[in-house]
Amino acid sequence: MATASLQLRTLIRDDNTLELSLAEVDVPDPGPNEVLVRVEAAPINPSDLALLFGPADMTTARVSGTAERPVVTADIPEKLMKLVQARLGQSLPIGNEGSGVVVAAGSSDAAQALMGKMVGIIGGDMYSQYRCVNVFQALELSDGTTAAEGASCFVNPLTSQAMVETMRMEGHTALVHTAAASNLGQMLNRICQADGVDLVNIVRKPEQEELLRGMGAKYVCNSAAESFRSDLTEALVTTGATIAFDATGGGRLGSDILTCMEAAAARSMTEYNRYGSDVYKQLYIYGGLDRSPTTLTRNYGFAWGVGGFLLTPFLRKVGIEKQLAMRARVAAEIKTTFASHYTSEVSLAGALSPEAMSVYGRQATGEKFLILPQA
Repeated sequence: MATASLQLRTLIRDDNTLELSLAEVDVPDPGPNEVLVRVEAAPINPSDLALLFGPADMTTARVSGTAERPVVTADIPEKLMKLVQARLGQSLPIGNEGSGVVVAAGSSDAAQALMGKMVGIIGGDMYSQYRCVNVFQALELSDGTTAAEGASCFVNPLTSQAMVETMRMEGHTALVHTAAASNLGQMLNRICQADGVDLVNIVRKPEQEELLRGMGAKYVCNSAAESFRSDLTEALVTTGATIAFDATGGGRLGSDILTCMEAAAARSMTEYNRYGSDVYKQLYIYGGLDRSPTTLTRNYGFAWGVGGFLLTPFLRKVGIEKQLAMRARVAAEIKTTFASHYTSEVSLAGALSPEAMSVYGRQATGEKFLILPQA
């Protein structure tokens, strides 16, 4: 049994620099209701990058150390240091989720039942060779599931399900999703097709349109097209979608969606109302692919709302029974509905190479990296 684990860490110093490095940490003995997992695969998600890079300007990154233990240093603009004052001087581990084999287990029946099993795990610190977690943070995967197949079994699978559940809970019947060609977007497409839910997909490139249409998506709108707003309005008229989940966050896309929802609702109005339609329209922002300010042009009446959306608060709201049902669906459909695809695999050291960081740091659709901590 290993006694030390290599772990990727991020540190912000008071000299306005970010430092990324690999550190050796002790491997703990699992408590009664815990399991120790040899982490074999962990995805790089956009939510991981926020902690990994912070507000650093990664074009200034320089590498020192050795090939096995690289150290990356990058500058942080002075005006952005106030955003990270709370983490100043703290060396923080990274990685929301991953997968691997349980190599040690606590004394409880639940922990012992996972001994030797391939599991997906969540709870942070996953860019590490070993991770000790509570049994509830581990999801037993079906026999024959590989570490790569199970690495992304929490964040995107549960978030995509949460979007559909939120739609139902709030009384909507169809939904809109941006950055729709992403891994999460593809999962959401498969869920909606299986569950008979109309989904309006918003992308920004013709090849992304083709990808989703090839997957059977019925409604795909390209935000870069001159006809975008009219195309989106027609899709909203047909589907009746009045709730949207926006991964971009900044810019005017969210406002455009609300405007088109109002235009679609106005089609059924029989008389003028100076306050607009009484159809309630909800926009949830759950990502920050566009770092510019969110611009709202209020030309969509008064029956609307804009809010943030995160998975963890949703899970707290719906309770343990719904969580278990969602997790069970992921385990059963990990190779189909919730399959993830990766363009590159890197070691812990490889994740700190300038070449790798320049690619996954762009958060470009279709370029998803998988870290293999044991490589």
